[in-house]
Amino acid sequence: MDHVRSQLLPQTARDLHRKAATRQSEGRVPGLLAAVGRAGEVWWSDGIGSADLERPGTPPDADTQYPVASNTKTFVAVMVMQLRDEGRLSLDDTVERHLPEATHPGVTIRQLLSHTTGMAREPVGDVWEELRFPGRDELVSGWNEAERVGRPHDRWHYSNLGFAILGEIIARLDGREWHESLRARLLEPLGLRRTTLTRVAPAAGQYFVPPFHDVPLREPMMDLAATGSAGALWSTAGDLIAWHGFLADPSGEILDPDSLEEMVQPQVVADTAGWTSAWGLGLMLARRDGKTWVGHTGGFPGAITGVFTERESATTGLVLMNATATPDPAAIALDLGAHLLEHEPVDITPWEPGTALPQELLPLIGRWYSEGRAFVFSIVDGHLEAKVEGQPAHLPPSVFEKESSEGGEDTDAFRTISGRERGERLTIDRHSDGSIRQLHWATYPFTREPVTFDGLPPRR
Repeated sequence: MDHVRSQLLPQTARDLHRKAATRQSEGRVPGLLAAVGRAGEVWWSDGIGSADLERPGTPPDADTQYPVASNTKTFVAVMVMQLRDEGRLSLDDTVERHLPEATHPGVTIRQLLSHTTGMAREPVGDVWEELRFPGRDELVSGWNEAERVGRPHDRWHYSNLGFAILGEIIARLDGREWHESLRARLLEPLGLRRTTLTRVAPAAGQYFVPPFHDVPLREPMMDLAATGSAGALWSTAGDLIAWHGFLADPSGEILDPDSLEEMVQPQVVADTAGWTSAWGLGLMLARRDGKTWVGHTGGFPGAITGVFTERESATTGLVLMNATATPDPAAIALDLGAHLLEHEPVDITPWEPGTALPQELLPLIGRWYSEGRAFVFSIVDGHLEAKVEGQPAHLPPSVFEKESSEGGEDTDAFRTISGRERGERLTIDRHSDGSIRQLHWATYPFTREPVTFDGLPPRR
């Protein structure tokens, strides 16, 4: 065991070790690295087996590089959102707006991020047989030749080709290779020095373990060329947990937190049978025990990886494995992260008294009724909030912000900036004497007493 955070309970560490050792043994993985973290810090990691069979008995640790394959896509997606925030693209731009020679009409950047284009999964040709991938001079012509196998936004259909196109869009907008943008935009600002485009020792070997004997075979090294933005990165547990600390609580200097929040909104359900997984913008969304975990898996010859984070607690579970066929990486990462969250929960934040009590908000607090249901309006930290009376504690309140007129004067209107009815207006309807007759929220009337729709208080 290469690192145990001092605050981790011994029993938790033992349980996590057993989970990792069981998956390594039952899955016949030459070298498995399991880790958990919180807020971007590694709390525990454990290497089981051998990182590289040329050095048998030397386990991987949190600084051992693995090919992380499609975990690359999470970095690419954030760069796309940066470009959107800079005003250089829109998520509803079509591919041909940025790649004029592209000929599949109507494919949008939003669809590329959420795997809802209906485009083929891989570049044209036998790329996974010949292990030859297109260069930049071939990528767009290959995109044009590729089949559109489904209708746009009809259903989820994973496409590495789509993320290769996103890499090309980034490259053209930034005027440099996509991985040069990655280094400048994300890796250097976040200090992710062990996340690279090529293998940098210490690094794991890549192996195929045949089903009918126990002597692993080494898998070939590959160059994904212009499709590298779909899965070419190498990284470590330390860097990936730090990266997921950013995904849980992004620095506004790198990405607007609202843009990260947009990325984790479900765009399409991927698991239509169990409804346990969906897709946001470049991020997988997995449901477990009533919580949503965001992240990605990665699969490459000789390397299978998974990293997922529960954003509210900033708790991360991770597994890196140096084999082609392994147990489900998402299931392992979720199991590790959920175990930490259950047995080492985040400390409860003490309640602190507020310091501001805006007088103009006082007439709005208390119970209001709409459609027979009670809503409780309160002042919290100097702003107006609302909850359905009795709603579960884990559901966030609606938070309101006062609107001003174009000239800067106060109005009787608020904007819902988070929670239920986000984006909708709350307005005050007053009697002629200035007293409040009712509220309108998203156009629905709210009254002090429950009434029928035709029983609203008379005007006076």
